[in-house]
Amino acid sequence: MHKSVLLEETIQKLNLNDKSIVVDCTLGFAGHSSEALKIVKNGYLYAFEQDDEAIKHSSLKLSKISNNYEIINTNFVNLKEELEKRNVTKVDAIMYDLGVSSPQLDEDYRGFSFHKDARLDMRMNTNQDLDAYKVVNEYPLEKLIDIFYKYGEEKYAKSIAKGIVEYRVNKPIETTLELVEVIKENVPLKYRREKHPARRVFQAIRIEVNDELNVFKKSLTDALTLLNKGGRICVITFHSLEDKICKEIFDDVSKIDKNILKLPVIPLEYQKDYKVVGTYKPSKFELEENNRARSAKLRVIERIKV
Repeated sequence: MHKSVLLEETIQKLNLNDKSIVVDCTLGFAGHSSEALKIVKNGYLYAFEQDDEAIKHSSLKLSKISNNYEIINTNFVNLKEELEKRNVTKVDAIMYDLGVSSPQLDEDYRGFSFHKDARLDMRMNTNQDLDAYKVVNEYPLEKLIDIFYKYGEEKYAKSIAKGIVEYRVNKPIETTLELVEVIKENVPLKYRREKHPARRVFQAIRIEVNDELNVFKKSLTDALTLLNKGGRICVITFHSLEDKICKEIFDDVSKIDKNILKLPVIPLEYQKDYKVVGTYKPSKFELEENNRARSAKLRVIERIKV
């Protein structure tokens, strides 16, 4: 069963009222959206999702609460354009939950999990062409090294990539557990004992397949321009690369130069349009209840002037 991470904190920090226009950029299985929809009785929810199974499940769930919603079947990189098509140029709240939903991990055939055997896939959008099989079997050595370092922060990127390239000379790497074995063979024994040696490589391949970091950067930058005064964005990240992007974008629009801060009155042209509300981590109770919350972090920003 999928449990939404930092659910209460996110809904609370969004400052919703019954007339709020709210956007969920990562609908998934509607954990956050269903709670938001209960509050915005005279408002509206726009939810982005590109996974057909998640859309089916969430439609059923949300329709039991209210009809004041629309699920937009596309990647959240198209956030601004899709809302403009619906004559929506300003909203009150936007949320992102950047974790892979539990059902995607749990369904063997999706190929996200390094614990279960499946064809290498990892596509959030099952209609796109690029999948994990193509990355693993067709990318040249240097490109594999690069994505394992950059997206997985994997210290044995070079030896793992070399192992993959050598293995696939004889036959393609077709399944998740086949890839796991190749990874294990190309890292030290001590490293295998510390944590699952495939964790970082699988993360890197997933990010590459779905172009997650570039997509997130563009979407979050666009999201800031859509906020009404007093509107907020909540972003839940699960690894340092996403969190770094989020922090940098938030700092860029909210931090005032240190020298200007020394002035008795900050001139209007140097005042920022946004303020960072805070950064939050799951409670001890949530961590005990939900192991997948362990690396989660929630960042919140508010538009204070237009």
